[in-house]
Amino acid sequence: MSPTDIPGPGGTGTSRLIARGRIVSDGSSIDDAVVAVEDDRIEYAGPAADFDAVAFGGTVLELPPDAVLLPGLVDLHCHGAAGVDFPSADEESARRGVGYLHRSGTTMPLASLVAAPRDDLLRGIDVFAQLDAEDLVAGIHLEGPFLSPAQCGAQDPAHLLDPDTDLAMELIEAASGALATMTYAPELPGAADLVDLLTTHGVTPSLGHTDCDDATADASLEQARDGLSAAGYDGAEGVPTVTHLFNAMPPLHHRSPGPVAASLRAAAAGGAVVELVGDAVHLDPAMVRTVYALVGAANIALVTDSMAAAGLTDGHYTLGTSPVTVAGGIATLDSSGAIAGGTATLLEVVCRAASAGVPLEEAVLSATAVPAAVLGRADEFGSLRRGLRADFVATDGALNLVSVVRGGELLPAPAADYSR
Repeated sequence: MSPTDIPGPGGTGTSRLIARGRIVSDGSSIDDAVVAVEDDRIEYAGPAADFDAVAFGGTVLELPPDAVLLPGLVDLHCHGAAGVDFPSADEESARRGVGYLHRSGTTMPLASLVAAPRDDLLRGIDVFAQLDAEDLVAGIHLEGPFLSPAQCGAQDPAHLLDPDTDLAMELIEAASGALATMTYAPELPGAADLVDLLTTHGVTPSLGHTDCDDATADASLEQARDGLSAAGYDGAEGVPTVTHLFNAMPPLHHRSPGPVAASLRAAAAGGAVVELVGDAVHLDPAMVRTVYALVGAANIALVTDSMAAAGLTDGHYTLGTSPVTVAGGIATLDSSGAIAGGTATLLEVVCRAASAGVPLEEAVLSATAVPAAVLGRADEFGSLRRGLRADFVATDGALNLVSVVRGGELLPAPAADYSR
């Protein structure tokens, strides 16, 4: 909404911005609060009664009286939006898709690439390593190619491989530090060597697209934890993640618990962060509520798994090289009918998790501070605290998007009519 200026010192050569509403951050809330920004940093986030707006000066965002202020959202699993498919995007279209996500409230997306031939992976890495260098994305997530053909989901089985440390090293080096996470199936031959390689180079292993049993998942998550802890990268969370828990893995069964049981135990003990695609399509809302009750919000990352149709209408799209049809907001592969990613933004996922019965404070934590910690960047973004980067989202009381500020800059509203 339109900002207005208030008189005050303001600081010569600085840009100051003030937003007032209910703060929801770090698992708690403050009903009548202020977020004050100077240039690209948060200068104040706390009770309005303790803040002198006139002395601070600057520009006040005009927000509804029931405004809610959230940290900028952080998505660990995102394949595109606004008609842009990240796995096949060139730099120009990648910037367009990332810009749409920023304006939709996801101020730090992780760009996810699907399994593909080596040259295609290297091309995609080159595109998003450049955007990472400009701080437009939080890095790169490789969802493959070292995945189980038995649990390929929407991945093209023709591009799946057993773990190959030479190829993995080539991908790591090509990313020049931008590769943040990699999904892998722990039962495949060579998976243990892959996990060691990833953790040694500061890449978080993400167990997923797997047909493994409970013991294999348990041992692999422990290996990944130990490797991340031993690597000792500054700020890193030190725990592996689990790619979209329940999806692309055997269902939990009382005589065959599989990777779901091992992942839940690890998360409950603080030894893993499980991704939940809480869009009411990938998971029943009751399952989302159940996982929160079992492992706690601090061990959950809400993600979108979004693809090119996010922000657009039903129609025909692609995920990598695979044709996808979106009907009723649900994306499915033309070839098999399998769910082919999400169409919701992360703010919409937060809303749906809250509608499922997850307290808003917990849902927001899982879409902000938790993923920021997984990335080892909790001291940069993911919370509304003094000194952090000025990324925040303003909504009305029903969580409808009103304004987004990224790096202290008020962004324009997201366009609804991107061409495909």
